[in-house]
Amino acid sequence: MDLLYKPWPWYIAGPIIGLAVPTLLWIDNKRLGISSSLRHLCAACAPGNIPLFKYDWKKESWSFFFAGGLVLGGLIGGWVFANPDPVAISSKTVEYFASFGIHPQKGLMPSEIYNWGTLVSLKGFLLMIVGGFLVGFGTRYAQGCTSGHGILGLSALQWPSLIATGSFFLAGILFSHFVLPYILAL
Repeated sequence: MDLLYKPWPWYIAGPIIGLAVPTLLWIDNKRLGISSSLRHLCAACAPGNIPLFKYDWKKESWSFFFAGGLVLGGLIGGWVFANPDPVAISSKTVEYFASFGIHPQKGLMPSEIYNWGTLVSLKGFLLMIVGGFLVGFGTRYAQGCTSGHGILGLSALQWPSLIATGSFFLAGILFSHFVLPYILAL
């Protein structure tokens, strides 16, 4: 039972995720990725004559079950099989965030950043609203999300996915070193 309550090492979790890609392709020619599920949901629900949503979304309705399974799995993993140990964070990361008044706590989301009061501040607006918009825009511009490009695209040896995944990592590194410190200092 202890196996269910502790994080799995990368050499077990990675191959399981990696094997999901060819399994989906082999079983029914389905492509792993989550950002397209939002497009399918919009196509199913959006009224009007929007060209982006004019396609047969019913062929992709399996993705609703996939997305629902991810949410359900996350809820089960977070509540039923919650890891009793504190989140392991590097001491340098703890020091870095402490310099901005963000202190370690239980869980992954620091309450100094992720709360309703912060949302109406400039820092919260930039991190959550503007950041969320940029992630959504980037996902659409790259024609897929990190899971779609990083797992499916790379395993299929697609050059655009290699470029997109490299861009995701490079942008994250540059943002965390050159932009995030200014936002956190607000």
